[in-house]
Amino acid sequence: MKSQPFDLRLPVFAAPMFLISGPELVLAACKAGIIGAFPTPNARPIAQLDDWMKQITEGLAAARDAQPAATIGPWCANLVTHSSNTRLAEDLALVAKYRPPVVVTALGSPKPAIEVVHGYGGLVFADVTSIGLAKKAVAAGADGLACVSAGAGGHTGSLSPFAFVSAVRDFFDGHLIVGGGISDGWGVAGAIASGADYVYMGTRFIPVAESMAAPAYKQMVVDGTVDDLIVSAGITGTPASWLKPSLRALGIDPDNMPPPPTRHYDSSQPVSARKWVDVWAAGQGLGSIRSIEPVAAVVDRLVEEYGTARARLTGLPYAQPTVRARLAA
Repeated sequence: MKSQPFDLRLPVFAAPMFLISGPELVLAACKAGIIGAFPTPNARPIAQLDDWMKQITEGLAAARDAQPAATIGPWCANLVTHSSNTRLAEDLALVAKYRPPVVVTALGSPKPAIEVVHGYGGLVFADVTSIGLAKKAVAAGADGLACVSAGAGGHTGSLSPFAFVSAVRDFFDGHLIVGGGISDGWGVAGAIASGADYVYMGTRFIPVAESMAAPAYKQMVVDGTVDDLIVSAGITGTPASWLKPSLRALGIDPDNMPPPPTRHYDSSQPVSARKWVDVWAAGQGLGSIRSIEPVAAVVDRLVEEYGTARARLTGLPYAQPTVRARLAA
């Protein structure tokens, strides 16, 4: 496995979430010492994406100037490389202009982003949900993989996070993110011990002060449990984990979901359909979230939990040296 290229307080991505992650959340995550990410389709039209990327790069530069000794994480742009996204070339032009240190591709091959991102020294990770897709992404030249596993919110996977990491490590020693139902520092420690380098944490950052989620959405995550979730392709055409109360509020019966529509992810089109705005996603980590609070408070707690978990694991009499080395990194 490759060495850690970033100085972080915690090996966590505030995962890119559709219509939730914006510049305020990205900046707060990076300033808290983790990696802040957002999907470029959240910024429409393209001029807004330019504004957001400028806001993020200037905000982080100012933060580093103001606190030279602080641990400030890098930012990450999440690109949709599906063939239906006619705005991809424009997004890539802005990536080349603002140079996010990490780019994660989703819903398609990472290949379109690799030349641009490698041209300025950035890393390209590919969002994958199966071993087959992981092997294709590695063959295409991805520097890392984001293994979206069972329990993840939004577009989700079906494999156990531990099984996914183990299988991928058989053929790939590059950077590896794993996501799926991890919402506390204990889970982060377990994922790192299993062979991942980073953890995708999305649902935990829906009900934070800096997210773009509606207040009712944030409260639904705080109040919800795993019994409030359903995985269905009936909304976007791709399996995703949805909050049942948000479906019922729109007159959609979770027990009788509509058939999958044609997949369409064109960032050049306005977000106008109610299904994108009012049908709310979450992952299986929502049961441990108790309140709406700032990102900094969430990360401080995660760091404390991670440290406690590390101490417990490395102190066990049967802990192997390899596990201790992973957690000490």
